[in-house]
Amino acid sequence: MKRSPDLLTQAEALCRAKGVRLTPQRRRVLGLIMDAAKPLSAYEILDRMQAGPRRPAPPTVYRALDFLLEQGLIHKIESLHAFVGCTHPEHPHAGQFLICTDCGQVNELCERQLGCGLEEAAQRVGFRTRKPVVELLGTCAHCSAEEH
Repeated sequence: MKRSPDLLTQAEALCRAKGVRLTPQRRRVLGLIMDAAKPLSAYEILDRMQAGPRRPAPPTVYRALDFLLEQGLIHKIESLHAFVGCTHPEHPHAGQFLICTDCGQVNELCERQLGCGLEEAAQRVGFRTRKPVVELLGTCAHCSAEEH
């Protein structure tokens, strides 16, 4: 996901509106995630931060990730143990992702009906969701086209 110049500005505005602070460290982690071509693991983020002027300790990166997740600015791709930027952080939502197993590209969906349908199905059987995440593994259009 390549960030548009407005995504960090939007993230800062969302944090201000919530009364929380997007510190320089949190902003840096968010920028790395948004600039990455594929989801980044915490170790990959730490490695990329080691190249900078300040070398953060691992707990610092984990705290930044926890903050960004809590604010809805990033998502964790559970099956990859990696993080991606949220494409529409202005409204809370459950994560729905298309993950290409060939190239590693991840695309976020925001299908309200899918989320509601899954929540209703879970409730019917007495299941209470804590973190509803949908991850579909497959092949993206680009990789599918290369196969033909």
